[in-house]
Amino acid sequence: MTKSPVWAIWPDSKVPSDSNPSAVNPRPPTVHRPHTPAALTAIQSRALRRPGARMGCSKPALPPESNDEVPGLCYTTVVATFSGKRVMVFGGAGFVGSHLCERLLADGAAGVVAVDNLCTGAEGNVAHLGKDARFELVRHDVTEPLGLQGPVDVLFNLASPASPFDYAKLWLETLRAGALGTQHALELAEKTGAVMLQASTSEVYGDPIVHPQVESYTGNVDCTGPRAVYDEAKRYAETLVMGFHRHRGVKTRIARIFNTYGPRMRLQDGRVVPAFVSQALKGQDFTVFGDGSQTRCFCYVADLVDGLVRLALSDVTEPVNLGNPEERTIREFAEAVRRAVGGGGKIVTKPLPQGDPKVRRPDITRAKTLLGWAPKVGLDEGLARTIEYFRAVV
Repeated sequence: MTKSPVWAIWPDSKVPSDSNPSAVNPRPPTVHRPHTPAALTAIQSRALRRPGARMGCSKPALPPESNDEVPGLCYTTVVATFSGKRVMVFGGAGFVGSHLCERLLADGAAGVVAVDNLCTGAEGNVAHLGKDARFELVRHDVTEPLGLQGPVDVLFNLASPASPFDYAKLWLETLRAGALGTQHALELAEKTGAVMLQASTSEVYGDPIVHPQVESYTGNVDCTGPRAVYDEAKRYAETLVMGFHRHRGVKTRIARIFNTYGPRMRLQDGRVVPAFVSQALKGQDFTVFGDGSQTRCFCYVADLVDGLVRLALSDVTEPVNLGNPEERTIREFAEAVRRAVGGGGKIVTKPLPQGDPKVRRPDITRAKTLLGWAPKVGLDEGLARTIEYFRAVV
């Protein structure tokens, strides 16, 4: 029996139209479950009656004439999502991976298998998902072949240490994850016919001399520096992905992820967001490396996950930057955290680590144009949600 699709519905105010062809939907697709089946059927029927509309169409259906059949509803564009699909997430118990698993289940996936060796992930990140019969956590090191059986429709490869603290300590594990882990993901995708999305990183740009960073920029990376174990592992992984795509016909996607933050970050992972938030909550001084003039951009995790989902469902095979282009200095970020927490000490500087990038800002034109994606959660709102989480764990 064919399963009915779960539908993602976007607000009509941002649907591209003849009068507003450049409009970009700023809000993540949301599965609206409160509506009755009859109401959803009416929505789907109206959308599919419009010229050019069909189930799973990658282009928005034209708006229906009205939403009178469902009082208070102000949505028009309707597209299919992960309904009925079995999805595998390498690194699914990690910070980003756990949020992605949540989103996939909410989008109606038939099954979500999180594969994680819990090296930097945590079972607690997905414990609440265990109540859903569609979710499964498999403890496994992806650098070893995976013997899971059954179909796989989409595979997200997020498995890798991702903070400077982690990949300095786990340098060999980081290299193996980028090489063997990625190869095993690609071989599984080749075997099952799945789409394989590789989570790459802005670190492939190194310490950039092109600003902001566009996907065509080949980077300025020190292949023997202390950060190279992560940078080069991710660069090699991208090469491997494109090799499997070009020579073996594997359906691949590459997301270059910029600084991301939100609940479930590890308190002691060494990244600036948990470091500053924990210091502010404890009334400690802010530790800034260098003079604090280096810049970063911070994307809230829900926005990032929405970009990953859109990319996986697209047919875009070239790399796509996913990040928030709002740039600020590290000193400015420390003051933003101070305001949000309502506390914190003075700024204390330490020497800048070797290879630390001076600037970082994504050009997201490709994501906007090809995916209709742009981050919507501002820093103040994102920090408030993140601080609420950290108050419970500090």
